[in-house]
Amino acid sequence: MARKRSSKTTLIFFVLFSVIAFVAFFPVFASLPSLSSHSHDLHLHLRRHQGREKIDVRKFEIAEDMFWKDGKPFQLIGGDLHYFRVLPEYWEDRLLRAKALGLNTIQTYIPWNLHEPEPGKLVFEGIADLLSFLTLCQKLSLLVMLRAGPYICAEWDLGGFPAWLLAIEPDVRLRSSDPAYLRMVEGWWGILLPKVAPLLYGNGGPIIMVQIENEFGSYGDDKAYLSYLMKLAREHLGEDIILYTTDGGSREALEKGTIRGDDVFSAVDFTTGDDPWPIFKLQKEFNSPGKSPALSSEFYTGWLTHWGEKMARTDADFTAAALEKILSQNGSVVLYMAHGGTNFGFYNGANTGANESDYKPDLTSYDYDAPITESGDVDNAKFKAIRRVVEKYGSVSLPSVPFNNKKTGYGSFQLTKTAFLFDLLDGIDSAQIVEAENPTAMEYLYQMFGFLLYVSQYASKTGGSKLFIPKVHDRAQVFISCSPKANGGQVLYVGTIERWSNQAIDLPNAKCVSNTSLFILVENMGRVNYGPYMFDRKGILSSVYVDGRVLKGWKMISIPFNNLNKVPKFNSVIQVSSEFPKLSAHKKLEHNSEDVLEGPSFYTGHFSIGKTSEVADTYISLRGWRKGIAFVNEFNVGRYWPISGPQCNLYIPAPILRHGENVLVIFELESPNSELVVDSVDQPDFMCGSRKSSVHQL
Repeated sequence: MARKRSSKTTLIFFVLFSVIAFVAFFPVFASLPSLSSHSHDLHLHLRRHQGREKIDVRKFEIAEDMFWKDGKPFQLIGGDLHYFRVLPEYWEDRLLRAKALGLNTIQTYIPWNLHEPEPGKLVFEGIADLLSFLTLCQKLSLLVMLRAGPYICAEWDLGGFPAWLLAIEPDVRLRSSDPAYLRMVEGWWGILLPKVAPLLYGNGGPIIMVQIENEFGSYGDDKAYLSYLMKLAREHLGEDIILYTTDGGSREALEKGTIRGDDVFSAVDFTTGDDPWPIFKLQKEFNSPGKSPALSSEFYTGWLTHWGEKMARTDADFTAAALEKILSQNGSVVLYMAHGGTNFGFYNGANTGANESDYKPDLTSYDYDAPITESGDVDNAKFKAIRRVVEKYGSVSLPSVPFNNKKTGYGSFQLTKTAFLFDLLDGIDSAQIVEAENPTAMEYLYQMFGFLLYVSQYASKTGGSKLFIPKVHDRAQVFISCSPKANGGQVLYVGTIERWSNQAIDLPNAKCVSNTSLFILVENMGRVNYGPYMFDRKGILSSVYVDGRVLKGWKMISIPFNNLNKVPKFNSVIQVSSEFPKLSAHKKLEHNSEDVLEGPSFYTGHFSIGKTSEVADTYISLRGWRKGIAFVNEFNVGRYWPISGPQCNLYIPAPILRHGENVLVIFELESPNSELVVDSVDQPDFMCGSRKSSVHQL
């Protein structure tokens, strides 16, 4: 019996092998049915492997629950590194450090608002030179996963949407099938996707996958919207590129955020330290059979930090151990972040808690406790621990680890008060002053970033008055004066209204001969980038009440300053460093506390780098200052707020600096360092402020 079964088995395999060989050598017969389902599966398996071994075209694909690159199995070990958070001069430096970490793939978002700051005005130069970044990745043999949005989250202002979308009436419903919104997306992707199409892997470029939307399952369940994005992407990018979605590793998130079928691959993310393999098993339910390689497309190496919190930190060994659980079983992973970088300018995002008033803006630093630090340092425990794991399971030998870049402290330098904000108001073109019965949101004035000054008048009362503004986004400083222009007259600071702790404030009787002028300076501190309250206009968004009555008749003055990709008409930052060498003595604002408030003012300092000295990265310490923004050589390096913390120092990359004289301009909202001194130091400092517990717990 045994011999008989053996002969029968031999005969079956002989016939089976003959059929397979016949089909392999004569592809024209490949469509003929096989003898059984088992032989059909075996035939396909062998044919795939034979085809991959002989492949003569570039191809990146998914089959047999694996990634395949040019016919060979591929374990994707990637990391997020955002070109818009790193100066272009440092792109190659940071990418080489990512390679030394062991990464073979770079994942990056594309922020729509950076590339189209105004409708129809496209920017693809400088820090927005996406194509150069992608080409550089290819030069360094790094593949790319491109997160095209249109929504990206990313702790970036409005989740990457241009703020001018908030100026459209009636309101555009973001992240939905709203036809008005889809028309905008169609216009943007109609520009973006043809630009990147030549760089797809099948066309000879580095892009192996393109993400549509981002974590949509945590927001909504509009399948028609996701399907629209998929079809639009296919129209521009073709059928071969892998499209993917990323959603949290829960059934609910995947049910809402994925597109069933072969058209879009569903990747997952989850908390570092979670058991990954049950989540990868769940992931398979949302991909077609054989189309679900295990991929954590956001493996969190650290976490974000808001102002007023303790700097988020995660243990290096804990992170590396969690990574090993994925790589040891041939799973694929993308580190979020490999290198965080910096939220230069006004592009930081914000989060909300229980309601939209529970507002939490992000730091200027996006260090993220990533293995490659904000300044590019790699001599740290987390980089070493992750590299050891990658080296253990990776398929290629790793490059040597580069040294940390040099950082220099250029010492202390004196600043001079060069202008009081209210003294500059006379120089503003009257065409830039908007008048209306009621306060107007910043976006409706087509100002997207910076500050907005609201001016009105009210009749003073002997016992003073009460000011109440139900809705301010995000922080309003209130001043009164007997002069309608404020400059030349005494300006009295009376209090600050904050979105997260909004209370009525007292307006003292200024004893003006006529009406009292009211000045409200509102700061946009970054739009919400995640959650249900993302539709986040800025400025005064309600009526203003004085003694319970609505105050009518307003003038609004835009003070946007320069951002990363735009120099606006109002450019006092540049003016004050050149036209106001020294401010004549100005009477300090009275303040209703023991401190004396200088008020919103500009301070300018100069420091020199000798031609024999190396221009190197540095940090400017703002300890002793209170809140504001800083510009180095007219580049907006971001916000500072050391009294809130935890960030004390602002990172200044060397490409911003130059041999000879360098100019620092600070717009301080409240009071400067008592000695008007700023220190240039060689280390970051995240130990300022109250340092409350971090919101992120692993």
